[in-house]
Amino acid sequence: MQDDDRRVGDETHFGYQRVRREDKARLVGEVFSNVAERYDLMNDLMSLGIHRLWKRATLARTGLRPGQRALDLAGGTGDLALRMSRQVGPSGEVVLADINAAMLARGRDRLIDRGVVDNVDYARVDAETLPFADNRFDCVTMAFGLRNVTDKQAALDEIHRVLAPGGRVLILEFSHPRHALMKKAYDAYSFTALPLMGRLVVDDADSYRYLAESIRMHPDQETLKGMMETAGLEACEYTDMTDGIVALHQGFKF
Repeated sequence: MQDDDRRVGDETHFGYQRVRREDKARLVGEVFSNVAERYDLMNDLMSLGIHRLWKRATLARTGLRPGQRALDLAGGTGDLALRMSRQVGPSGEVVLADINAAMLARGRDRLIDRGVVDNVDYARVDAETLPFADNRFDCVTMAFGLRNVTDKQAALDEIHRVLAPGGRVLILEFSHPRHALMKKAYDAYSFTALPLMGRLVVDDADSYRYLAESIRMHPDQETLKGMMETAGLEACEYTDMTDGIVALHQGFKF
């Protein structure tokens, strides 16, 4: 997929629908407001718990040390922020950031319930226009959020701007299966099981149908790598997981 957001004039995609660019953020916001309460449960059900392994692999690559700063963009309910708070220790800082108020509140409550209060801050932000100073963070993570951004290149540019020299970005996102048999099985699962689970668990099939569609509209592995390089990131590479259903992209700012 060569065009990161399938733009045509003032339009973009919302799943398989065409919508006005200014409407996409609101529509995505409605999806995540609808699913926030049971977001973690649905992640476990949809991935059969494998999302925990994908995130563990991401956390193993942060390179964070005590006293450093990390930004978890589209951090949702705080899976990465929780563990990065332990990596940076009491003298470090993690900012859990999300554009959606319901998801951010869910993440804040979850971390507070786990006793994480001293080294995590919370910010409601748009990834395309981050309200942080240049060169502030030693690591920026974004798990399963980039595909929902209207202008992905703008978000990557902003990530590069706020990343400190020597810092790294880790983008964990659904991607494109490598083998035809896996793709066929994955498509069948995504467009039948996911909406069904959404209807049964959160009484919302449409939101999970959108999530399945948004994955198909997201750039493939090589295209996203190129977009990261365009943003100024260096030594960019990616690792396929589960045959490319998910890919972990990594880049550095030197």
